[in-house]
Amino acid sequence: MATQKIEIKKSRLGGRGVFAKQRIKKGDAIAEFDGKIYGWHSKFWNNHLENHCIQFEERKWRDSKGFAKLVNHSCNPNCGIKDLFKIVAIKTIEAGQELTLDYEMTEDCLWRMKCNCGSKNCRKTIGSFKNMPEKIRSKYEGYISEWLVKKYHLNQLAPRSPVLKG
Repeated sequence: MATQKIEIKKSRLGGRGVFAKQRIKKGDAIAEFDGKIYGWHSKFWNNHLENHCIQFEERKWRDSKGFAKLVNHSCNPNCGIKDLFKIVAIKTIEAGQELTLDYEMTEDCLWRMKCNCGSKNCRKTIGSFKNMPEKIRSKYEGYISEWLVKKYHLNQLAPRSPVLKG
């Protein structure tokens, strides 16, 4: 993991965020959701978990012991998901840049969030993967959570192939 290359600072997106202290190359693993697992009806479920865990199965989420839970959302992210829990750079990230992730790369539930990312292609509301436009899915090919790839029978093998099979 590239944890020595990142730091926590105040984010213009709100609260704290994860920033590159030095250049991070495309494909570098940055952080991982490695904490406790929670079900939807867990007695421990709360607003913090709802906003900082990653979904990896129907009605199951995983927390992070480290930096992963502080990576903010953007509709124009520089990070994606590999397998179920790894956050990786989807392009080169320069020192000083905030690391961001499109939360719809992992979520498939009723959760919704107003987006204030400020990118020119901001979708204004973030929620379930099934709401993600096809063009965006294609752009993220290879960086969508493995559980969604299996659930929706997506093809992540060819770099420019159509995302949905059939």
